[in-house]
Amino acid sequence: MFEVIGTQDCARRGVMHTNRGDIQTPAFMNVATAAAIKGAVSATDLEAVDCQIMLSNTYHLHVRPGDEVIRRCGGLHRLSTWNGPILTDSGGFQVFSLAQLRRITEEGVTFHSHVDGKEIFMGPEQSMQIQSNLGSTIAMAFDECVENPATRSYAIESCERTTRWLKRCKAEMSRLNSLEGTLNPQQMLFGINQGCTYPDLRREHMKQIAELDLDGYAIGGLAVGEPTETMYEIIEAVTPCMPTDKIRYLMGVGTPANILNAVERGVDLFDCVMPSRNGRHGHLFTKQGIINLNNNKYENDMAPIEEGCSCPTCRRYSRAYIRHLIKSKEMLANRLCVLHNLYFYNHLMQDIRTALDEGCFSAFKAKWEPILSTRI
Repeated sequence: MFEVIGTQDCARRGVMHTNRGDIQTPAFMNVATAAAIKGAVSATDLEAVDCQIMLSNTYHLHVRPGDEVIRRCGGLHRLSTWNGPILTDSGGFQVFSLAQLRRITEEGVTFHSHVDGKEIFMGPEQSMQIQSNLGSTIAMAFDECVENPATRSYAIESCERTTRWLKRCKAEMSRLNSLEGTLNPQQMLFGINQGCTYPDLRREHMKQIAELDLDGYAIGGLAVGEPTETMYEIIEAVTPCMPTDKIRYLMGVGTPANILNAVERGVDLFDCVMPSRNGRHGHLFTKQGIINLNNNKYENDMAPIEEGCSCPTCRRYSRAYIRHLIKSKEMLANRLCVLHNLYFYNHLMQDIRTALDEGCFSAFKAKWEPILSTRI
C-alpha cells in the first residue's frame, strides 16, 4: 500500500495507494475537524487548492451529528462530497485534552462530552466502530495521550496500555471489515507510537507495534509544548525503528520549518490546523515569509497576498481588500485567507517532492527554512 520511490539520505519520496486514490508523499493533510475546514472551505475548494487527503475528527463527529447519522447518510465521503482519501483520528487526543474529568481503565476511558456534559465511554472497540461508521479511508488506533512532561514510570505504563489497546483495535477492525454492509471493508489502520520525551521508550514502543504489521505508523504525543529541538530528537530516535515499507505520519505538525526538518528525518505525512487557524486571524504564509494583514501598511496595498501565487485568492483579490474584510469582520476574509494558506501548504509539499525527485532536497531545505520562518 505504500511505495518508496526515492530517497535522499533519510528523506523519502513515496506514494500511498488507497481505494480512494493515490497520495504522493511527503504530503500534508488538510484538517476538516467536523468534515469541513473552518473558514467556509468546501470539498470543491479543496480540489482547487490541490488537496490530496482530508483529515476529520472522530470524537467531534461522534458527538455531533453522531456516527450513526453519518453512516445512514452513506459515510463521510458522501456526506461531505469529498471523494479523495479521508483519515479519521481515533478520538484519543480529544478525550484527553477536552475532558475535564475522565477515568482510565484497561477497557477504555469514561469522560463527559464538552458539548452537553453527557457521559461517554470510548475504548479501542468503540473507536473502531465509530470510524467504521464514518467509512474513512484510514482509521487511527485508539491510544493514550500523555501530557508532557510525564514521569518515566507513567510513560512506561501508558506505552504498555497503548500497545494492548492497539492489538484490540486491529482485531476489531478485522472483524468490522469482514461484516456485510460495512461502508469501507478496505479501511486501513495506523498505529501510534508513544513514549513522551524518553527516546529509549519511544524506540522500544515503536519496535513493539511494528511487529503488528499495520498499514502505517504515526508518531504521536509531540508538538504539545516541548522544545522544538526535543521534538526533532524524538523523531530521529523513532524513525530508524519504523518499517521502511510503511508510511510514517507525524501527528499535529506543524510549521513549514517543522515539516522540512521532519521530512529530512524520514517522515512522510503531516497534519496541522495552523494553515486554517492562522489564516482566520490574517496571518498568511508566503515564499517571502509570514505576513500579518492586520498591519496598517497593507491598508492601500493593491498587490495580491503573494506575487506569482496561483491560489484562488491571489488570482483575484488584493491585500487592501482582504484587510478591509478582516477589519469589517466579514466572513469572506476568513475564507480567502484560509484558501491561500491551504494552497501554500499543499504547494510547499509539491516543491518538497520535486526537490526529492531532483536530488536537491538538502539545498532546498537550507534555502527555504530561514525564509519561511521569517515574519515580515
